[in-house]
Amino acid sequence: MARRGILLDRDGTLIDVVRDPELGVVVTAFHPDQIRVLPGAIEGLRRLAGAGFLLAIATNQPGAAKGQVPWGAIERTNRALVDRLREAGVAIAALAVCPHHPEGGPGGDPALIGPCDCRKPKPGMLTALARDLDLDTAASWMIGDAPSDVAAARAAGMRAGLIMDGRRCELCPLRGEADLPCPDRAAPRLDLLAAEILAEPRG
Repeated sequence: MARRGILLDRDGTLIDVVRDPELGVVVTAFHPDQIRVLPGAIEGLRRLAGAGFLLAIATNQPGAAKGQVPWGAIERTNRALVDRLREAGVAIAALAVCPHHPEGGPGGDPALIGPCDCRKPKPGMLTALARDLDLDTAASWMIGDAPSDVAAARAAGMRAGLIMDGRRCELCPLRGEADLPCPDRAAPRLDLLAAEILAEPRG
């Protein structure tokens, strides 16, 4: 019997980005020590799991394709995140990663450079997770912090939730965009978004 699922983006949704004040750059976590679970994330996950949703992660991680970080570091950080969530009482049923990037970067892994079907906004990761976990796509959600997450949800036949905190301008998913896919629900934190989702009547 198909189940309801919540597929989650990683950076900006579950964990914070890493800010380098000296260089003035914002990057994604590439070491377990850099994992900072965002406020409200654990509580939101617990509430969704308690309501019967199966939880999984679907994340774009092009750092190896861009030559920024070894693939092993990405895998190690993802495993540490799943472990951290499990220790907090949150079970992650599966984690899917797109390691590709269309253009790559200096020193990037050539095998990871070029078009693919898994990099959000394409729905490849989402449809694979739905198949492997036997999810009812129409009753499942993709939650992320970027328009690409919303677009991937639409393409996979899922509902879309957007984490959008107006106080964090450098991460605002609406910056400079005129034609964005519209999420079904939006909130500044995962616990608040979970409350919105769980308040919806079930059809």
